[in-house]
Amino acid sequence: MLKLLLVSRDKDSFNGLSSVFNGQNDIELEISASGEKTLAIISAKAVDLVVADEDLGDMTGLELARRILRINPMINSAVVSRLTHDEFHEASEGLGIMAQLPGQPGEKDAEELIKKLRQIKGMLS
Repeated sequence: MLKLLLVSRDKDSFNGLSSVFNGQNDIELEISASGEKTLAIISAKAVDLVVADEDLGDMTGLELARRILRINPMINSAVVSRLTHDEFHEASEGLGIMAQLPGQPGEKDAEELIKKLRQIKGMLS
């Protein structure tokens, strides 16, 4: 079972992702509305992937990824960012971010994330 946590203060911004994730039998999906709430959740239980929106109100998605790394470096993360690929790489270097996502990520993005996560977790050959 994969445990995913979507983090956004806009409940509709991840509709494309959640529709794909909810259709998978081996995925447990949880939603969080802030960075601080997410940090409390991951401190209390295991999560395989955190997908963070660019602006969470109380911190940025990149800041959340940085703070997740300090709590549990084994948690994978993906962050929505409008930075160019090179700017994102520079800003996120060393944070172990699995993917940069566009604003309003969709079904294709969800499918790619799940495939990458399953590869990382050794669930695909």
